[in-house]
Amino acid sequence: MDTIITSISELLIEWGLPGLFMAALLAGSVLPFSSEIVLVAMIKLGLEPVACILTATAGNTVGGMTCYYMGHLGKIEWIERFFKVKKAKIDKMAHFLKGKGSMMAFFTFLPFFGEVIAITLGFMRSNLWLTISSMFIGKMIRYIIMVWILLQTLSIITG
Repeated sequence: MDTIITSISELLIEWGLPGLFMAALLAGSVLPFSSEIVLVAMIKLGLEPVACILTATAGNTVGGMTCYYMGHLGKIEWIERFFKVKKAKIDKMAHFLKGKGSMMAFFTFLPFFGEVIAITLGFMRSNLWLTISSMFIGKMIRYIIMVWILLQTLSIITG
């Protein structure tokens, strides 16, 4: 499995920014993929960090919205089958999110919880535009912090 992911990552890196968008989209959905590897490679290859951050954020947000859409469809059997998220987990998250609404989409960047938050917001029919905006901002801040740490580490190493 690691060989397949490595091969896909290398292919996406060759595609440049469209490849980064696809990597981030895959990572933003429930598929086990790391957009960070592709993002770091792009920046190390000399692509503009701002363009990389915006591309990764857009792709990751689209991926997150696929989870929202599946929740919006309300087909619990699909969610349990394809996303491996049980109804009890959605109900628990819905109880937690009640009254907080679409602004909680900011936290969809969190590992393990992000997909459940997005699915639940879709299931709860949260405001689409606020959900997209909150999700985009949260994911962008995460990528900015990650790139900043990367650039700081590279500057220390190269002295």
